[in-house]
Amino acid sequence: AHLIGIDEAGRGPWTGSVFAAAVVLNPAYPLQGLDDSKKLTPSKRETLAQLIRAHALGWSVSSASAAEVDEVNILQATFLAMRRAVAGLPEPLKINCHAWVDGNRDPKLGLPTTTIVKGDALVPAISAASILAKVARDAESHAMHLRYPDFGFDSHKGYGTALHSANLARFGALPEHRRSFAPVARWYAEHQA
Repeated sequence: AHLIGIDEAGRGPWTGSVFAAAVVLNPAYPLQGLDDSKKLTPSKRETLAQLIRAHALGWSVSSASAAEVDEVNILQATFLAMRRAVAGLPEPLKINCHAWVDGNRDPKLGLPTTTIVKGDALVPAISAASILAKVARDAESHAMHLRYPDFGFDSHKGYGTALHSANLARFGALPEHRRSFAPVARWYAEHQA
């Protein structure tokens, strides 16, 4: 049976998409250095992401947009991204498989599923998924930095830092902001007649 590792990145930020990845590692090609993506440097994540994409039996990265986050809430949008990631895996890998998901909530994948808290540090396939999801999320933040160079995405990556708060007040909300998140909702409440 194939073990599908699943994790997300970008639940916390005030902007952009939430990303999820699904990875089936190749037991014949164990990858060294897999860990919770948050414990790795960006360059180490990038190197590992390339190895995962090259050597895994299958991998898929998907997302749910800021608009979808606002429509269904962040938890449901995360599950949506996870289901899309699984849908993107090659069909043969989904026969006789078991999904291992980081966290304690079942995303209703339509597959046998085990949730595991701190799974991104304990299960190599989940670590691999956390790395691919984080690299994709960081790429989106980088693209937003290029689009809005004054907004500070190169430092806060969309998270609710003091700088992000100050720039939200200074420049106003962007189309990529999640309107359902309290600080952004407050900005809209104050700036819409």
